Amino acid sequence: MMALRYDFILPSEQTEILLAWLSDLPFYAFEETETGISAYMEEGGDKADLEERLVQLAETIPFRLTRTTLEEQNWNALWESCFHPVRVGGFCGIRAEFHPPFEDVLHDLIIQPKMAFGTGHHETTFMMVSLMESLAFLGARVLDFGCGTGILGVLAAQRGAAWVDAVDIEAAAVENTLENAQRNGVSGQLAVFQGDLTAAPGSAIYQIILANINRNVILDALPALKQKLDRGGTLLISGILSSDREMVFTATTTHGFQLISQAMRGDWLAARLERA
Repeated sequence: MMALRYDFILPSEQTEILLAWLSDLPFYAFEETETGISAYMEEGGDKADLEERLVQLAETIPFRLTRTTLEEQNWNALWESCFHPVRVGGFCGIRAEFHPPFEDVLHDLIIQPKMAFGTGHHETTFMMVSLMESLAFLGARVLDFGCGTGILGVLAAQRGAAWVDAVDIEAAAVENTLENAQRNGVSGQLAVFQGDLTAAPGSAIYQIILANINRNVILDALPALKQKLDRGGTLLISGILSSDREMVFTATTTHGFQLISQAMRGDWLAARLERA
């Protein structure tokens, strides 16, 4: 399958802000470069709509843009050359199949990202994994909302979750999550659904919900997330710029969530919340 690479050229201090905006657009992967950000989309995507939205975005965040058509093998070579093992303390190691195993971590995860987001390299995923270390997953039912590669759901299953439901709007993410669950020996503890939050089993109540998406999706979903979360249950969120901290925490408090802890890495925020 062909892919398109959009190279956004802009000052380094603007890249995190641009990345937050781009996460709402139909790109399946991002790469930070020396000159800005490279974003990838499938050749068959709605380019006309995307181009129109990029014109509007450039009025808010000025950037220069180039476009390149890539063969599928170029994409595979790209992620293999850029995907280096990630260590989250002694808790978790994240690697591809062609990397040697981590010998001194509790969880050695094998993730092949393909065309889905989430390898541990980005600050948001790193913080989510780090915050998961202190959670009691044993016997819990868990929702991975916006699962991407499935890294968080797979880790939850390895931590002893009784069952994990994972949802994502992208077909590539659904396929990738199933593959990564099998790679890590947890396919019998996890189901994946394509769609938004309504794609999750309607009657399910979760003890833990993991949501590493973006600010707008999380804020819009707060009422539904509260309904799906058990009283006293935990909601982990990220994909939020630290500059939006006050806005997000005001909204979560309004919807009945109590802030337990938070973390910041680069320009990004992650938080552990509890349903009152």
